[in-house]
Amino acid sequence: MYETNYSQLFDPVRIGPVTAPNRFYQVPHCTGLGYRYPRSEARLRGIKAEGGWGLVSTQETEIHESSDLTPYNEGRLWSEEDIPALRLVTDAVHEHGSLAAIQLVHNGLHTANNYTRVTPLAPMHVPVDTQDPVQARAMSKQDIAAFRHWHVQAAKRAKRAGFDIIYAYAGHGMSLLHHFLLARHNQRADEYGGSLENRLRLFREVITDTRDAVGDSCGVAVRLAVDELLGQDGMQNDAEARDVIEALAELPDLWDVNLSDWSNDSQSARFSEEGFQETYTGFVKSVTSKPVVGVGRYTSPDAMLRVIRNGLFDFIGAARPSIADPFLPKKIQSGRFHDIRECIGCNICVASDNTCSPIRCTQNPTMGEEWRRDWHPEIIPALSQRTQCLIIGGGPAGLEAARALGQRGAEVILAEARTHWGGRVTFESQLPGLATWARVRDWRLGQLQQMPNVQLYLDSALSASDVMTYDIEHIAVATGARWRDDGLGRSHRYPLAFLNDQNVVSPQLLLANGVDVINDNGPVVIFDDELYYLGGTLAEQCVQAGYDTTLVTPAAVVSPWADNTLEQSRIQTSLLAQGVSIVPLHTLADWRDGELYLSCVYTAKKIYIECKTLIPVTARIPDDRLWQALVNQQDHWCDAGIKTVERIGDCYVPSLIASACQSGHQYARNLGPGDKPAAKREDFNPIKFSTTSFDS
Repeated sequence: MYETNYSQLFDPVRIGPVTAPNRFYQVPHCTGLGYRYPRSEARLRGIKAEGGWGLVSTQETEIHESSDLTPYNEGRLWSEEDIPALRLVTDAVHEHGSLAAIQLVHNGLHTANNYTRVTPLAPMHVPVDTQDPVQARAMSKQDIAAFRHWHVQAAKRAKRAGFDIIYAYAGHGMSLLHHFLLARHNQRADEYGGSLENRLRLFREVITDTRDAVGDSCGVAVRLAVDELLGQDGMQNDAEARDVIEALAELPDLWDVNLSDWSNDSQSARFSEEGFQETYTGFVKSVTSKPVVGVGRYTSPDAMLRVIRNGLFDFIGAARPSIADPFLPKKIQSGRFHDIRECIGCNICVASDNTCSPIRCTQNPTMGEEWRRDWHPEIIPALSQRTQCLIIGGGPAGLEAARALGQRGAEVILAEARTHWGGRVTFESQLPGLATWARVRDWRLGQLQQMPNVQLYLDSALSASDVMTYDIEHIAVATGARWRDDGLGRSHRYPLAFLNDQNVVSPQLLLANGVDVINDNGPVVIFDDELYYLGGTLAEQCVQAGYDTTLVTPAAVVSPWADNTLEQSRIQTSLLAQGVSIVPLHTLADWRDGELYLSCVYTAKKIYIECKTLIPVTARIPDDRLWQALVNQQDHWCDAGIKTVERIGDCYVPSLIASACQSGHQYARNLGPGDKPAAKREDFNPIKFSTTSFDS
């Protein structure tokens, strides 16, 4: 079936000498796979093409050893030896009729070259913008000429590797071309610095060089950040960025426009709405006749259609929505709108790159496992025989296990003790900024409700005795975890005796019942030892309810792990703006007479603050009491018709929601007779590949 109302999204679009089959454009994004895991990278990108993305891009791909991003796993195209790995990507994309794009990059002052030890290059003598104690060297005219040569050679290698679109990248503050454009990074006194015309010179030359080198058969794309959200201190969409695009309007074959830096471009749903970039990027179509792609975490087909019909963009650009649902285009094309697995904007995918690890996704547990485990986002092998399963617990792990098992054809009963589905997802999605997280629950429920082989039961607390009477073969216990209220966690490895008989409110109680559980009007203190998102969101909830709120953390900043999801600075800014007091670098020391004593993590010097209610965000305990009761009756399983009992999700080990979904999915994949295949290891040696066929 073809959904004619959205047919405009499937129009082919010309990009220079090549034609994209539709308007769905997976823009360059990191995967944490890159040059180290090329088979995994190729399989991931190929599945995007299979899912209907008409153009599929790599992540940024280094063009030279002086742009070494170690330890990050990006792409590499330093020499001919790198071509075979990238040929795997283009072959996988072309197999499904899509175009393959490569984002060539030299990172300039954005890298310390920790592997190659080559001195970093920049428009002028400055420290690199990483935390390394390294300084970049100002480029001479000879260096600039060499850089142009490197870019041309990389473009030619990209063409030989089979790419259809080749980028000149000036975005996110991460590329040398962007550094030359920005006045704060380029205060040269020659023809490459000073005025905008001079700062623009190298960008123009590289685009022209690339067209001359490969433009006969490859489209040349430009990626430009049109606003840095720095006001007059940075590039702005209504000032220099417009001038840049007007000056180069017809030079490239395609404009890919976004925001800088990365934390602005990939804002989480906690701090931005779908389409939030349109305010900044919407002008570009008015100053160029070339096709334009823009992003905005679009998941709604109606929003996509509006963007095209209103002439904002020619392509729907997506990174995160294509990760959450690689088959989003095909689902729109066939009218399967309720099957779209919408991105929740949590940025766990982004965190994978920042932690130098393979990509993962909260919504899509197959992401990053396509080659390693041979997991497909839409296809899961059917069970070979009739199988009965009881899933106990309707949180993210239980919902995903039931959904995947239902897809496999199992007869599934999903029982939830509460009167609502979703477990922690339901509670946490009610916190400030986290409403989209409810999509984890809603998409899975929508799928389950269409499955005649799945029965759903709310308000159904089960005991071990109940389970033993059901004559069901496979039992998965997904009863979640509960937050501790005794202070034990990262900083305090033993329970804190001074918390006894005090006014302690556990996060569990607050999440389930809201601020009404705070029975004192005095100051509230949140001790955030988890270091991710929950402490900050609970602080927002309390201060918005009118409580004098202080957040204490042993870290130097609030929510330091959220730096990986590009949220840390926004979280701290938001808390301060709302009046939350922040006490960093302290742990809990004592609490008496309404005074909470804190200990400096370095000196152990004590200070005290007023506290009537303490909310310790420290650690969770698996709620595995039902599993333990069933294990205690293991001798009677055979008589009860039980073959397996397993814990999944937070009941096994408390972790991210993404980990809970992955746990439920893996349980469903592994259920059934026979040995389970081990995950494959990828030890890639490019020397094994001949490059002779790519020399021409």
